[in-house]
Amino acid sequence: MALIGVPGLEWSDLNPSRTPNLWSLLSQGASASLSTRAVPPPDRGITCPTAGWLTVSAGQRAGTAGKGCLQPPTPQLAGEAAKIPNWPALTAYQSETGFDAQLGTLGQLVTDNGGKVAAIGPGAALAGADKSGNIAKYAPTLDAAGDLTPYNLIIMDAADLATAWTAQPLDEYGVPTPLPAAARQAAVTKADQQIGALIAKLPPNTTTLVAGISDVSPIAHLHVAIAKGPSPSGRPYDHGYLTATSTRQDALVTITDLTATAIQLLGLPAPRQVVGRPWQPNGPTGATPAETVAELADGDLASQVLREVRGPFFAVLVTVQLLFYAFAALALRRRRDTTSSAPPGTTPPSTGFRSTGSPVTHPTPAESSATNPPPAKSPATNLPPTEPPATNLPPTEPPSAEHPSSEPRPSERSPIGRSSTAQEGASALGTPGGDFASTSKLLRSVQIVAVISGAIPISTFLAQLVPWWTLPVPMLSVIVTIVAIAGLITALAFAGPWRAHVLGPLTVVAAVTSLALLIDVMTGSKLQVNAVTGYEPVTGGRFYGFSNIAFAVYATGTILGLAGVAQLLLSRGVSRVVVVAACALYGGLAIFADGWPSWGADFGGVPAFVIGLAVFLILLSGKRVSLLRLLLVGVVGIALVGALSVFDWLRPESQRTHLGNFVQQIIDGQAWTVVGRKFSAMIGVTVGNWSLTLLSLVALAFLFLILDRPSRWGASALGQAYRLAPTLRAGLFGALTCAFVGFLMNDSGIAIPAMALTVAVPLTLAACVRALQLTTVPTN
Repeated sequence: MALIGVPGLEWSDLNPSRTPNLWSLLSQGASASLSTRAVPPPDRGITCPTAGWLTVSAGQRAGTAGKGCLQPPTPQLAGEAAKIPNWPALTAYQSETGFDAQLGTLGQLVTDNGGKVAAIGPGAALAGADKSGNIAKYAPTLDAAGDLTPYNLIIMDAADLATAWTAQPLDEYGVPTPLPAAARQAAVTKADQQIGALIAKLPPNTTTLVAGISDVSPIAHLHVAIAKGPSPSGRPYDHGYLTATSTRQDALVTITDLTATAIQLLGLPAPRQVVGRPWQPNGPTGATPAETVAELADGDLASQVLREVRGPFFAVLVTVQLLFYAFAALALRRRRDTTSSAPPGTTPPSTGFRSTGSPVTHPTPAESSATNPPPAKSPATNLPPTEPPATNLPPTEPPSAEHPSSEPRPSERSPIGRSSTAQEGASALGTPGGDFASTSKLLRSVQIVAVISGAIPISTFLAQLVPWWTLPVPMLSVIVTIVAIAGLITALAFAGPWRAHVLGPLTVVAAVTSLALLIDVMTGSKLQVNAVTGYEPVTGGRFYGFSNIAFAVYATGTILGLAGVAQLLLSRGVSRVVVVAACALYGGLAIFADGWPSWGADFGGVPAFVIGLAVFLILLSGKRVSLLRLLLVGVVGIALVGALSVFDWLRPESQRTHLGNFVQQIIDGQAWTVVGRKFSAMIGVTVGNWSLTLLSLVALAFLFLILDRPSRWGASALGQAYRLAPTLRAGLFGALTCAFVGFLMNDSGIAIPAMALTVAVPLTLAACVRALQLTTVPTN
């Protein structure tokens, strides 16, 4: 087999006239975008050519010490053989990267099994050297290589792009500046000529792999991956797309997969330190070569646009959220000057509430009738003038079939379906001068904007249904797309009779959030690829299952959605035991989808989700959450993710996800390396991403210092929502618990509670506004 590395080769470089040999390979073989993520240089998220070749050598992410991108060292010739200079230092540095790559794995494996390796060019020598840095056959150029038929593995470094790039001036990070377009095209043409010359020298039926193994620009890209000839499974690499179990995505493979593919093509056993999976043909497609190039180039464009808009998008998101919380706080807490509403010389009517928000004592019906005669009925409505017409009363939730001690008994309910507590609030929670929440247009606007805000997180994923990155102004396009989708979800939340209930809009948005991500993860996680809150293939951190941010949104939506459904069922007289069981059933499915290796494959999310759901179910059942119960639930969560990981580990090695790989790392004694890297990432995100940290703190302060304190209408808005919809308290505490545990167990750190609160707090605010509307209605 032949492995041809072309550092920096991108899909936009291919052209039938400038690169006829690559175009021919593309027409006959299978292709994909290649994520080349290795160990980047300081302050630059790119893969340098030397790091790319070392990663191919090890089958694990590797890199070099120092600033900037170093050229591959020139091997020291000794006849046909050669030795890599400074090899011990290169090998020693890998233990400092957090990946502990074993350089020389590929070359050593081939020679140990009686095979022969030939390397052409300095970069190829790095990939083909054994663990001592030696290579038996080295040629600086293809012309000097001679007959290649005796060799099992032929590696060639078509370094024309990399050579031209390193001649460019350096930026402040020691990385060369981008190549001019003309110089890039000329270098690509030379590399294509080298590829054609090598193919002409290869024996028949040789499998050829072409890979753009690194970046040659200050910005990371997706690169070219082409395979032609027999695949490891025996099927030919026909014209179509490549795939690998490492990504589970059509037309997307990784640089570590290149090593695994070479090993399996040679019929050798893959060492455990090789983390990639072999490239596999994904079946023929009807696309022409030009259409294939256009589609794969579009994938790289999406990644580039995402890189440009992600930072500004989060800045806009955080800023708008903070401004909205400030606006909502003023709407809920500001005091109106109502003394002018009362006639001169009179005292404004009492609100029925002291300034602390606690109700004052009202006279009993008997006392009232004894001191005041019954009012005359209004001829227009045939109702007492102190009570508005029934048709003008705001709709309320049906009374719950279950009655905690804080709820009224059935005998205390009013004829219109509102509890006496709520009806007492109706006559008590208006401010002097007739300022009622039920008639406040400002408060209505706060409710609508809160629902839109709560729908934004799921809309960032649904926006991937629209190719926004191809539009003229990507930043504006992605914002408009996300807001438009959030608006559609909000319209659905207010479209039906559920809008009248305290938890109606909350339940709709939360249900859409949970179901959309559940369906997505069961069908390949397409919505998360290149989403502004998902994962980007260029970074190469994750390619399938639940990303950490998606988990936070999904878990929060699931728990809050279950709270809304539980309130609906209880209000219709369904037994609390049945409601708890139904919530546990869907919650169990949601957790299973999160942790199942073939779907979510989420290690840190499962324990957090289990604990959060358990807190919700315990509170829903009317029991108290104790430390012992939390510890027991935590043990169950850890046991569950452990069982899923062991199950994954028992599968064939080529089918394992990172869950099973972690079990193997525990066995091999490498687990602490992974844990340390994850912990460092968590601390770095939390400390470095001050905007999300600020958003989290402000959201919590708004929840407990604004919503849970007396409003301008007297009582706490959150307290009124708990009174009319008791399940909200269980859902909110369950979601917050899940976010906190997720923060401790995942490498995304503060991003998890920040996104969970971005869902939970606005939707809770919407419920609080509706509760105030239902409990502050005009009485005359």
